[in-house]
Parts: sequence; C-alpha cells; structure tokens
Amino acid sequence: MHEPRLEVVDSLGRRVVLIDKPSFSIGRRSVNDLALTGTDVSREHADIVLTDGRYVIRDRASRCGTMVNGTQITERPLKHGDRIRIGRTAGAELVFLIDDTPVSDMGSGTSIVGGFRQVAALLDALRALGSSRVLDEVLLLVMDAAIDVTGAERGFIMLANDAGVLEMKLARLQGKVSLSGARFETSRKIPEQVFASGQPRIVADLRDGDLAQAHGGTIALGIRHVLCVPLRLVHYVDVPGAAGEARAIGVLYLDSREKGRLLSDTARTALETLAAEAAVAIENARLYREATEKARMDEELRIASQIQQSLLPQARKNVGFCEAMGASIPCRAIGGDFFEYLDRPDGSFGFALGDVSGKGPPAALLTAVLQGIFAGQAFALVEPGEMLSRVNRALLSRGVEARFATIFFGVITQDGRLTYCNAGHNPPLLLTGGGVRKLETGGMIVGLFPHATYDQETVQLSTGDLLTVFSDGVSEALSAAGEEFGEDRIRSAMTAANRESTEAALQALLASVKQFAHGAVQSDDVTAMVVKYLA
Repeated sequence: MHEPRLEVVDSLGRRVVLIDKPSFSIGRRSVNDLALTGTDVSREHADIVLTDGRYVIRDRASRCGTMVNGTQITERPLKHGDRIRIGRTAGAELVFLIDDTPVSDMGSGTSIVGGFRQVAALLDALRALGSSRVLDEVLLLVMDAAIDVTGAERGFIMLANDAGVLEMKLARLQGKVSLSGARFETSRKIPEQVFASGQPRIVADLRDGDLAQAHGGTIALGIRHVLCVPLRLVHYVDVPGAAGEARAIGVLYLDSREKGRLLSDTARTALETLAAEAAVAIENARLYREATEKARMDEELRIASQIQQSLLPQARKNVGFCEAMGASIPCRAIGGDFFEYLDRPDGSFGFALGDVSGKGPPAALLTAVLQGIFAGQAFALVEPGEMLSRVNRALLSRGVEARFATIFFGVITQDGRLTYCNAGHNPPLLLTGGGVRKLETGGMIVGLFPHATYDQETVQLSTGDLLTVFSDGVSEALSAAGEEFGEDRIRSAMTAANRESTEAALQALLASVKQFAHGAVQSDDVTAMVVKYLA
C-alpha cells in the first residue's frame, strides 16, 4: 500500500495533497488539512478517516453535500480512483489515490472542471482591473469558456432585472462571434423555468412531445439539444449551523445541432461549476459598476454643489447705509433655495430670497435660472412688484412644468424707505423699536399663473431696524420629536440678537435651529438673510 493522497483540482489549479494523518479534514476554514474555496464548500465540509485499515470519507452535515463517483454520500469507504466532489457544483474535484495503478480516463472530468476553475480565477482578476467594461468582459469570458468546453454551437446569458424579469445580456456563436437579439431565436420557456426552479435542465431533442410547438423557430434552425443552468448567487452566513442564502440572478443557456459533449454528465457538472463561480463574478462586477457609477454621480454632485455655492453672492454685504448677511444650507448635495444682492443704479440696495419647489438637481437648475433673471435686471430701476411680474412671465415662457417658487424681493434706499413684494413666501419679520411686524404684501407664487398680479408696500425704516427673511426650511425645521421650529422661536432668537451685528444675528438664528433639530434629519434646505438699516 502506497501513501494515500488526493489529486485536487480547484481554483488554485491541479495539485496533490498527502493524507498524512488518521483524520484528515476538508472545508472552507483555513485550519482544515485541505482548505478549499468555492461557493458550495462549507466551513467544515468532510473528513477522511482511517478505520480498520481502510480510508472512509464522512460528510460533516455540509450545506451542499459530498459526492463520490456521482452519488451523494454521508459515509463511504474509499478505493483507489474514487472521484470526490465537494459541493454540488462550485466546490472542488478530488481523486483518491492509494497506489500507482493508472486511473482510467483520469482527468477527463477534472480537466474540464479545472479549466473552469482557471476561468473563475480570471473572473476575479477581471473584477480587479477597475475597468468600466468589467461586467461585459466577465460575460464574454463566461460564455466563451462554456461554449469551448462543452462544444455547444450557441449560447446566451440572461440576467434578471430589478423586477425579476430575465433580460438578454449576451449571445454568442462558436468562434467568439456575438449575435444580436434579433438573430438569436429561441423560446424563453426553458430559461424562465430554470430561473424559477433553480434547477438545471437538459433537453435531448426539442422535437419531442410538447417542446416541438414551443420551440418551432429554434428547431427550424436545426437546433435539437439544450443545456440550461441557473446562475445562483450564495450569500454565506458565518454562523455555525446557519444555512447560506441563495438566489438566482440569471441563466446560462447552450444549444447545439449535435449532442457531442453537450449532454454528457461531465459537461453538465462542469457547466454547473462554472455557473456557480460565474454568478459570484457577475454579481461582483455588477456591484462594482454600480459603485463606480455612484462614485461618478457623487463626484458630479460635489462639483455641482461647489458651482451652486459659487453662484451665491458673498454672505456679507455692506453698502454703507445698510448691511446684509445671508446663508443657505442645502439638505442634499445641492438645494433649491437661493439669496441674491443687487447694487442698483440709483444707489439703492436690492435683495431677494427664494425657495423653489422640490429638491436636488431640478430645483438647483431653476434657482440658477432665477438668479440669472435677477442679475439681468440689476441695472434697471424696476420696482419690486414689477420685478416679480417679470420673473413670473420668464418662468412661464420657458415652459418649466410643475416647477414654481416663492420669492421675497425688497429694495432699501439711503433714506430708509423699504419697498418690497412677497410672492407667496414666508412673511419676513421686521424688528423695529415699536415691535415686530410681518411683511406680507405681494401676490401668488411665481411660475404657475400667467395673469398673476403683484402688489408692493413701502415701509419707513429707522436706524437699527432688523429684517429677517427665511425659507420654510427654517420655520418648519423639525425636532427629534416631530415638532416644528415655528415663527415664535424665530422671533425670540432675533429679538435676543437685535443689537448684534447681522453676522452674529444670523449665526444665532441658525444655531437655534440646529440645536432645536438635533437628532432629526434635515428634510429641507435652510436659508436665511438678515438685513439691518444703519443710516
């Protein structure tokens, strides 16, 4: 009797491992005597033990089982040349050797599996390339390997979309020739059955029974024989005794005019092995592509955020007779609020604060349009009411559907006259020596009604009067308990900071909102402006 050993074919290639102890462990854990990788290998899969002078293999209640010469076993004595498969498909192929007698057809099965193992290693390497085409490369590699090894004439891969419906991703002929969907005629019945059941299917002849009617177009091409296997993805749960979660992500389909190797047990086993390994690589490639796409979008949003912030004026504005301080904090990368300052030809100071409906990129684009409209009117002595009428007409002329805005626009002259128009915006609060008043005169929101009219009002300011303009992201900020910040808290914060600079007053308001909303998610853009008359 010679020294017992195992010829192993797995993702590492082909090698020989000596069985040099009475109890030889096999499994996915690194502490095993033979450590294997693969989606079907359990942490502690099987043991080979020496009992009464004979070697016996015992399955250790593995999740995917242990096969000897094609039969699943719990315990079985081994003889020279026995072929052991760890797992149903994507484990490893072992041959038990105990003397030097040649094993007939040695390697015919393992060579195919070994070839697929090398393909699996290539799939991992492709994913590591970092190419935006990595998923396409993986699909091509899987399909070409399956056709070459099985001798199939045609093949395709279908992957499930988010709705669970199979979609054609790749169709190929022998010789690595791609086919369009229009040129690849086959029934969806077999792929959909395999996808739903999770079980492979072999059809010896499509002309038999009910298949002939369902596959008339395929039969007309001379195709008779079909092998279809599911692409099943296994998510491991590294808890002793816990089963992994498996789900189908698609199917791998092959057909041919001649049976050849396509309908052999070896081809089926090897194809199932490839399918299991390919499912992992395909899913990883798909996740990688999604991750790179998300990273690209995040980078674009970061740049858009920088651009949007650069479009806003400098936060602090001092024109001698009055001072303003503004800030806008978007709830997402980019927001739908804005504020703007205007130096008018007659020396008066204009200021606006707006809130566009919605959030994210669409709202941000409309804020840029509105800022452009105000900037374009900076050199014209337009009254606030007329200004917002022009803004309303400009939005309507551009046909921006389901997008509107609330805007407050005011103008302060050197002698303290404040003329304003409020187009559906939260009424700003004016703190004077006589108390607090709301500025509500104006009209409807802009961008919806072509015949909307806008009124205006003039208020005489005194030195030290403080105006606070804010979006509903301030007044409607929610606490962790779901309570709104509200107008009363804005009054309290601004009254307390009435004698402070505009910068200190604004920071006091924002700090009060932040403290109130601590523990809650910011659900809207927070924008505020404080204007103080200094003359």
